[in-house]
Amino acid sequence: MNIERKRRIAFYLNCAVIVFAVTGTVLMLFFRGNNEELLADGIENYKYFTVLSNEFCGVIAVVSLIRSLRGKAQSMLAKFMAAAAVGLTFLVIIGFLGPLYGLLKMYRGANFFFHLILPLTAMAEFVFSPGDAEPVPFRWTLYTMIPVALYGAFYLGNNMINGIGEWPHTNDFYGFLNWGLPVGLLIFAFIMLAIWGIACALRAVRKKIQQSEVSAGEDSTAGM
Repeated sequence: MNIERKRRIAFYLNCAVIVFAVTGTVLMLFFRGNNEELLADGIENYKYFTVLSNEFCGVIAVVSLIRSLRGKAQSMLAKFMAAAAVGLTFLVIIGFLGPLYGLLKMYRGANFFFHLILPLTAMAEFVFSPGDAEPVPFRWTLYTMIPVALYGAFYLGNNMINGIGEWPHTNDFYGFLNWGLPVGLLIFAFIMLAIWGIACALRAVRKKIQQSEVSAGEDSTAGM
């Protein structure tokens, strides 16, 4: 696949991320939730990392689109952090919250876009970014952990200061502290490792695709 074709694919995927982010946001703000599928009322939804990660990804996609239309280089670090964040959302939903609350509930309404469609699209857009884009050094995988660390500090701090409360009016809306603080801390430690693992996997897949394209280009040149 040549560079120009990859640019077009990345451009369309980036536009799709924006469309999915806007659609999910509209559904989220105007659909009355009940907290059962991690969907509260209106602006209250912004307490969830799953929502914040998708909104962050949408903002980065808009910035990337503007830079692309102006002929400027993409900020791969921002794209990397956004793709890893929604990748974590996808993994947590399918591996933890889905089995805990019911997988079908996790994909209703706005969550269909925020928990499934947008994360997959954003990760695909990152790994298929053109090979002439800014390189992604290994140290950047550590930077992707920063948003989770900040959110985790807020989440745990809020529960410790204001108390857990009772469902549905609880500060532990993800249920991470159902088994006590030590287990909750272990869960967040695992989540930190999970997003780092996701970042490493995204970087590895992107690098593998780029290397295969370079090899294909060299073979094509050698055959001339």
